[in-house]
Amino acid sequence: MNKRITLRDKTFELYIPEKKIVDAISKMAVQISDDMRDKNPLFVGILNGAFMFVSELMSKMPPTCELTFAAYSSYHGTKSAGIVEELLPIRGKKHDRPVILLEDIIDTGLTMQYVTGRLRDEGIKDVRLATMLLKPGSLKCDLKPDYVGMEIDDDFIVGFGLDYDGLGRTSRDIYKIVEQPL
Repeated sequence: MNKRITLRDKTFELYIPEKKIVDAISKMAVQISDDMRDKNPLFVGILNGAFMFVSELMSKMPPTCELTFAAYSSYHGTKSAGIVEELLPIRGKKHDRPVILLEDIIDTGLTMQYVTGRLRDEGIKDVRLATMLLKPGSLKCDLKPDYVGMEIDDDFIVGFGLDYDGLGRTSRDIYKIVEQPL
């Protein structure tokens, strides 16, 4: 575990070690399993950032669970553009069953508000949202995830699937940006 990493022009310091992340995801898996007992949910991993979260969570779920992926984009560099673009639509039978969206991080909440609203407009009655990380201080809409691994401050972070311009995703720890003095 490195205390600091440098990605392109930014330096990041250790923020959340892997063990704390995995423990939070394990607790979430128990909650979801209890809530979904005898239901047939469709799990939807939101790419690209959620791939490590999805892998960790789904490894703790029964092998009978169905998983698919979707991709949406609203980020460029370290800032959200505020416009949601669908890159890969949700595949799989989603009607007449709960749909659980698996997101790496919710900061403004606008992307997941868009996706959950769109699913409800399509007639999905039970749409749930699970996020590894939530930045409550950054929310710009009334979005309440059903399952939250950890709440964090409004820092730009990388690791465990999260990236800075494509880098940093593969770290098992999470790092936050170090503001450079001017």
